[in-house]
Amino acid sequence: MAIYKLKDICLKIGSGATPKGGKEAYCDEGISLIRSQNVLDFTFSYDGLAHINDQQAEKLSNVEVKPQDILLNITGDSVARVCTVDPRALPARVNQHVAIIRPDENRVLSSYILYFLQMIKPYLLQIAAGGATRNALTKSMIENLELEVPDILSQKKIVSVLDDIQGKIRDNNEINKNLEQQAQELFKAWFVTFETFGGKMPSSWSVAKLGDIATIKTNSFSPAKTPTVMLEHYSIPAFDEQKYPVFELAANVKSNKYILTDNSVMISKLNPGIKRVWRPMCVSEFAVSSTEFIIFEANDPTYKDYVFSVIDSSTFSDWMCAHTTGSTNSRQRTTPSTTLEFQIALPTQEVVSDFCKIVTPMYDMIAQNTCENRKLAAFRDSLLPKLMSGELDVSNIDL
Repeated sequence: MAIYKLKDICLKIGSGATPKGGKEAYCDEGISLIRSQNVLDFTFSYDGLAHINDQQAEKLSNVEVKPQDILLNITGDSVARVCTVDPRALPARVNQHVAIIRPDENRVLSSYILYFLQMIKPYLLQIAAGGATRNALTKSMIENLELEVPDILSQKKIVSVLDDIQGKIRDNNEINKNLEQQAQELFKAWFVTFETFGGKMPSSWSVAKLGDIATIKTNSFSPAKTPTVMLEHYSIPAFDEQKYPVFELAANVKSNKYILTDNSVMISKLNPGIKRVWRPMCVSEFAVSSTEFIIFEANDPTYKDYVFSVIDSSTFSDWMCAHTTGSTNSRQRTTPSTTLEFQIALPTQEVVSDFCKIVTPMYDMIAQNTCENRKLAAFRDSLLPKLMSGELDVSNIDL
């Protein structure tokens, strides 16, 4: 097994640029411009996918994305996240926050490089934090990464083992996506279009505001006062990466957080165009949230999943986007108190109960699948170094 630097086994390593004109250069249709929010761990996200015209794309022709390319986030909170491009997003270019890594597939499989980068993510985070620009990976850093490269057949066998695990994670994600869509469609049919009730809001219902049934909670937790406790920390990076909290010592958390309870549901007030809605699990004593989330609690706890469905609806997302402050995309926020003015169709308690009997098991299954994915990812990551070093023999695997 030979050891190579990444630059020795790749045809291209490089990042792009933001087209001149910034947001004004973007189009509704055209060639995709892949940015940091589109690159999650093992997942290409369409959320916030921008498009540029042919003229802008021509200026970025040196970073045209190919089907087998690996995409690596190289700056910001999402640094070191890695995935391959979804073919449906092609043709595409990348901006300056995303690097293209194009392996020479006669020597190394794209999937092998992908798993390698995931394996060394803690190291990537370390060198990114220690560079001249905080939380940034340079072209030189990426090019000089060293890895063990077995023959192509052995690579295929290693990848096959990891793909089986990753496939289960992907299946769970698809199930969750389907359940989320079903719950959203149910909410719409019951409480927006009233399709379930003959297309008209029942006379026994009323028009109300979100603030009539829910309260925004801002109870604060100070990590500095209790540095030794283990926190179940719900942050924006944790949501973007795996929709799963980070469990870490309070000493490692640098700012005050909101306290979560079993009755909490939450949505990000930061850049509401990127929807981040969360139903926290609260499996430990100290569940806390970033203050970039708005924490809602139903005045009647039996309304919890009705409230969650409200903030998960497209109409609520549109409302948040229409009520933002801030002049730039990267720092737009919705004022929390404004969300309480959002109008809702308030059904009878019996209808809310019937609705929750349907959607609560869906939300619970989503949480179970998310927890299972976390365990599978930990198992995958523990296998990676053993497979790549040869500690686990793959010679007897049949392809």
